[in-house]
Amino acid sequence: MHLRLAVDADVPAIAETLALAFADDPAWGPILRLADGDDADLQRFWAPFVRGALRYETVWVVDDGAAVAVWLPSGADEMTEAQLAEVQAFVDERLDAEQRRAFTEIWEAFEHHHPAEPAHMYLSLLASNPSRRGEGLAQQMLAENLREFAAKGLPAYLESTNPANNRRYERAGFHEIGAFTAPIGGGRVATMWCDLPE
Repeated sequence: MHLRLAVDADVPAIAETLALAFADDPAWGPILRLADGDDADLQRFWAPFVRGALRYETVWVVDDGAAVAVWLPSGADEMTEAQLAEVQAFVDERLDAEQRRAFTEIWEAFEHHHPAEPAHMYLSLLASNPSRRGEGLAQQMLAENLREFAAKGLPAYLESTNPANNRRYERAGFHEIGAFTAPIGGGRVATMWCDLPE
């Protein structure tokens, strides 16, 4: 596994991995499902999230996009105003009324449940390209990231939008601290925290 910090040139491959990985996600999948089935267009949605985090040098990639971890320092803006406008333009142009409402609702839920303190690293997105699932790439990357953050005295936080992943996060050291319900489909989104090792 070749793990490295992502650069601008990686954004298309990372956005493709995110689009493919989250297409069947219990929370994000129904919100982002496109009526015309053109899931390739979902890369437009995810790319601003990646570019926004690149500013902090906190996006890690494996094997040129096979797996990706998008982290943010606590309190950091996830995107610039221009990047937020790109996401909103996609939502307005490509999603129906129910999906637009659901997007606003889940976005507000993420904001509401995110702890303000103590200082920590926030795992915004973690994904493997479906063609590489089962190789443990994302888990290995997560473990390496957490070791690096712990060495800097930083705990970590995430929202798990797919309950099937919760045990993987628990094995990595996270524990559930709360939850909320996805606005379409009623999936359970767990909020999880990883303390510093004792």
